[in-house]
Amino acid sequence: MEIRRDFYLDKLIKRKNNGLIKVITGIRRCGKSYLLNTLFYNHLLESGVPDDHIIRFAFDSADDLYLIGENLIKMEKEKRKVDPEKFMTYIRFKVTADGMYYLLLDEVQLMDCFESVLNGYLRKGNMDVYVTGSNAKFLSKDIITEFAGRGDEVHMYPLSFSEFMSVYKGDKYMGLSEYMLYGGIPLVVLREGNNDKAAILQNLFSEIYIRDIYKRNRIKNIGELEDLLNVLSSAIGSLTNPEKLKNTFKSVKKSKITSNTIKKYLDCFEDSFLIESAQRYDIKGKAYIETPKKYYFSDLGLRNARINFRQFEQTHSMENVIYNELRMRGYNVDVGVVTITEKDQEGKITRKHLEVDFVCNLGSSRYYIQSAYSLPDEEKRMQEIRPFRKIDDSFKKIVVTKDFVQPYYDSYGILTINIYDFLLEPDILKNL
Repeated sequence: MEIRRDFYLDKLIKRKNNGLIKVITGIRRCGKSYLLNTLFYNHLLESGVPDDHIIRFAFDSADDLYLIGENLIKMEKEKRKVDPEKFMTYIRFKVTADGMYYLLLDEVQLMDCFESVLNGYLRKGNMDVYVTGSNAKFLSKDIITEFAGRGDEVHMYPLSFSEFMSVYKGDKYMGLSEYMLYGGIPLVVLREGNNDKAAILQNLFSEIYIRDIYKRNRIKNIGELEDLLNVLSSAIGSLTNPEKLKNTFKSVKKSKITSNTIKKYLDCFEDSFLIESAQRYDIKGKAYIETPKKYYFSDLGLRNARINFRQFEQTHSMENVIYNELRMRGYNVDVGVVTITEKDQEGKITRKHLEVDFVCNLGSSRYYIQSAYSLPDEEKRMQEIRPFRKIDDSFKKIVVTKDFVQPYYDSYGILTINIYDFLLEPDILKNL
């Protein structure tokens, strides 16, 4: 069964022949190779590009390596990478006619000096280069700097809810429950049976994600690394910082881990795209607050697998889903803070910090969003919109709830929509 990834395919199509290296990044197993070598390859054929002008090469394929005189087993024994001279000789042999040639290169980091090789191809007017990779180095969020400003990144996420529903056999209500439990890794979504889904997710974590982070960053104490990941998994959407996490380790684990080490581990998780952080933003003061931050998992299935599916809070899971959807749509997302002063019952003036779940910016557009799992009564609703009423600008303010309500504006001009409409209608924020 094919899962269409038109959102990302369109990004590649718009970048054709732009003189830059198209670099597809994203968490492992999110579908990067399939996007490049199947979906984009088929687009090129359908748009009239001759098959012999499309060069696909996977640097982890024994068959492909054989074409350039390399041996996968021998390379592994010698602990070396692909000889770039052999690859370049192969490309020279393939590029023999006029017209544009499209290089679709998978696992390109397995070639020695790949940055220099690819930068060299940019100087040729008949080469359009697309690359993807899946090991820890290539997954670094700083990979674009390797191409000296000549890289054009397409960042890919696991399946959005809309993409998930394109292959899900049930209704959107059951679909969202499964999506929040097992996530959107394509390999998992296409597998039948909950036990199989859970087993794949747990195996991906232990055999791929942790191993990559461990190898790339030369972590000495993998136990501490995994303990930190467990803490983050149990506290998605909660404000925290390295110092607070250090105190948790000290009290619970009797550990002497330092806040600097914890910060290093957090950076490792973000570099691998396993988690993302959202900074706090003072809406009235128009300034960022350095700490604490909130952390969200790029895939909820991986998060739930990490804690053996024992802790499933709908409220935090829904907040994580909304965050991921906003990031997929290209928004920069912060956690909003509104500082107010008010008198207590004794007449004493106090300062309070009200939280806006998400401050979303894209170009000149801004939206304030609250994630409210349920709004059972007016008291709960007023509690959710209280921060909005303290913001005195004209940007749209939105409450997203799991309650099945039709979109409506209240007397304060605040929009309420249900999460199903929000997830399935990509332009809903600007259209309503």
